Amino acid sequence: MRPTSADTWISELQGRSHPVPVKRPKCRLADAPSFRVGRAGFYPELMLDRSTIDVEEVPNTHDRRVLSMAVLDDVRPLGAGLERSYEVYVRGRLKFRVKQIVYVAFSLDETVMGFAFSKEERAALVESEPHKFQMPSASDMRFNWVHADLAALNSNEARELVVDAWRMVVPQKLARAYDLSHPDGPG
Repeated sequence: MRPTSADTWISELQGRSHPVPVKRPKCRLADAPSFRVGRAGFYPELMLDRSTIDVEEVPNTHDRRVLSMAVLDDVRPLGAGLERSYEVYVRGRLKFRVKQIVYVAFSLDETVMGFAFSKEERAALVESEPHKFQMPSASDMRFNWVHADLAALNSNEARELVVDAWRMVVPQKLARAYDLSHPDGPG
């Protein structure tokens, strides 16, 4: 590696003939967040400030009822509380996993939720409610995956989608036990 002019200048100041390695600041354990950090690290500057978001009753023009908009905080306790499930941050994005399998992921701005969904049924889901659901990118079409607009979902729908995605990645025994302990659903 050829030293840049800045490296040469710094090494001359310190009386060295080789470039000075630049060290990245390390996070002390006391400063670390309480949740798991993905391989790419944690980027708090990319997180939304929840205190500035005002969640009000918004009209749903498709069925003329007044519903509340789903936000990340509606599904986070549920996703973290499901058996064998844990949350991680990968490149600033919140994801819920069971072992290494991601079953729910949120966009950086937390407006889109990607979740596990059957490949065979996703075209029908997107066609039935295109204002709520979108197909994944072309590179993600090989996975069992669908995207949902959180602003178009209410909190109960978002929780049901999270639990259904979780059911796809856990053993059927766990899914049946959850159904027995929550007969009315996750709501």
